Amino acid sequence: MNLAKLPNRTDYVDEVYKSLLDAISAGVLAPGERITQEDLAEKLNVSRSPVLQALRLLKKDGLLEEGPGRGLVVAQLDPIRIGHLYQVRGSLDALAARLASLRNATIPLSLIEAGKQASSDNDVNALIEADSAFHKAIYEASGNPFIVETAMLHWIHLRRVMGAVHQRQLGRSGIWDEHAAIVQAIHDGDSDLAAHLSEKHTDRARESLVPNLSINESALQLHRRSV
Repeated sequence: MNLAKLPNRTDYVDEVYKSLLDAISAGVLAPGERITQEDLAEKLNVSRSPVLQALRLLKKDGLLEEGPGRGLVVAQLDPIRIGHLYQVRGSLDALAARLASLRNATIPLSLIEAGKQASSDNDVNALIEADSAFHKAIYEASGNPFIVETAMLHWIHLRRVMGAVHQRQLGRSGIWDEHAAIVQAIHDGDSDLAAHLSEKHTDRARESLVPNLSINESALQLHRRSV
């Protein structure tokens, strides 16, 4: 496990939290992996106190859970829960793209280029950031603040799902071709096409990810019964 050391300070719970969130999202800390306060404090070059607080927050957010015996483990990606999340995201993305198109909004093409560059570099964390920035730009372009607020409620889990998708499709520039097509439809003012492409894009990601999660979860249950 490779985690970047943080500067020597005592008041940076947020930085520890973000570092661990990135590691979980990118798969550096894998589902089921045991997490210890002492190990993380050493790897991050920090005291135990901010690590403890960050771990409590991550557990509250559902990214960590109690492991067998004592201690915490990275929570498994539940295929049923992810399927439900994608249902919400698909509808939200389609609505945001439709409204952005009706407002003749402009989505910066630099977001697409950043994503393609991250894809070319095979950088999962950069891909997650680029993907998040792209979708957030469309949410904001919709002109409906409740779309942004609703998306933010689930953003931690969406980031983790984005990470899982990119880990399985690393280097696949087709994701960004799909993004580019959505942007073109928005810029063309074709609200029906923009909504359709957005929902189709989400469906493709779900279809790529959820079946694999179901297989992994079944294997995990068999393993648990055998030990």
